Amino acid sequence: MNDIGQGAGSAAGSKRKDARRNQQALLDAAAAVFVTSGVEAPVRDIAARAGVGMGTIYRHFPTRADLVIAVYRHQVDACAEAGPALLAAGPTAHAALGRWVDLFVDFLVTKHGLAAALQTDNAGFEALHAYFLDRLLPVCTQLLDAAVASGEIRSDLDLSAYQLMRGVGNLCVGADGDPRYDARRMVELLVAGLRQPR
Repeated sequence: MNDIGQGAGSAAGSKRKDARRNQQALLDAAAAVFVTSGVEAPVRDIAARAGVGMGTIYRHFPTRADLVIAVYRHQVDACAEAGPALLAAGPTAHAALGRWVDLFVDFLVTKHGLAAALQTDNAGFEALHAYFLDRLLPVCTQLLDAAVASGEIRSDLDLSAYQLMRGVGNLCVGADGDPRYDARRMVELLVAGLRQPR
């Protein structure tokens, strides 16, 4: 009798895992479509890229705003989870910070219209902005502190994670509107400028 119960529990757990994996694939597909076509892209394009029916998308995300919010949170989570992994794997703390900032730039410059789409729902936008800060500020702080502690970054700068993220964000504003402007290059110069002179 116990074996039957365990088998049923295992099957339910496996289904939940499959459902989570399918939802992740769907969010990845939506994010990719948003990058190329903006947040107003047809749902059928997202469904085709994810390899699912449109009904599956609407079952998970009844409105476009639900989908946009889920994609935004998914991307924030991916950026947050990358920080500790880069710090553990990176050759140096400064290198890990540089790689993480690069991912942060990807997030900022590829969310085509997400902010504009969410501005219509002020409470929703504010909640997402708070989520963004709650998830990413501690990660950036950890990376910045590790780089300072290792002596790779000048300790006299008195730079907070919020200031660094805000500076990177400002360098990325309008990056897709002017082909002569290379936001990524400017951010690289900013991160390089943090280094302790040798």
